[in-house]
Amino acid sequence: MNVVKSPLPETDLKVVAGALQGALVDLIDLSLVAKQVHWNVTGPRFRSVHLQLDEVVDTARGHSDTVAERASALGVSPDGRAATVAGTSGIGVVNEGWIKDVDAVNTLVEALGAVIGRMRERIEATGEPDPVSQDIFITITADLEKHHWMFQAENRG
Repeated sequence: MNVVKSPLPETDLKVVAGALQGALVDLIDLSLVAKQVHWNVTGPRFRSVHLQLDEVVDTARGHSDTVAERASALGVSPDGRAATVAGTSGIGVVNEGWIKDVDAVNTLVEALGAVIGRMRERIEATGEPDPVSQDIFITITADLEKHHWMFQAENRG
């Protein structure tokens, strides 16, 4: 059942819908990974890493809402259910328990790198069929790359 008629042709909509759904899942998982690490980080840089992780959570949550609403505007039902996120995210598994600040930073560098790589693929895929969605992916990628840079700088000595 289509509640909203998409302005995109069906073939373009299929590409864009897949990109939006993938981005939604990655952003939701990124917020969960960052929050899990946030709760469990330990070490001499606890406070700075702890606060920096919340910035990633805020960014991921804000952009996930934008992505989901873009999907809805195109007549695509966004799926952010836990099972969907767990089954399709491009982010690796985070170990349970306490995590040293150095390891916390490395975990976020890897998670952000994975999401950024997939976002860049989505930028490429949506350029022709939907520049509006592509623009959203470009904005998200710029924000994620800034976090990626800052976390990489954390472990440089």
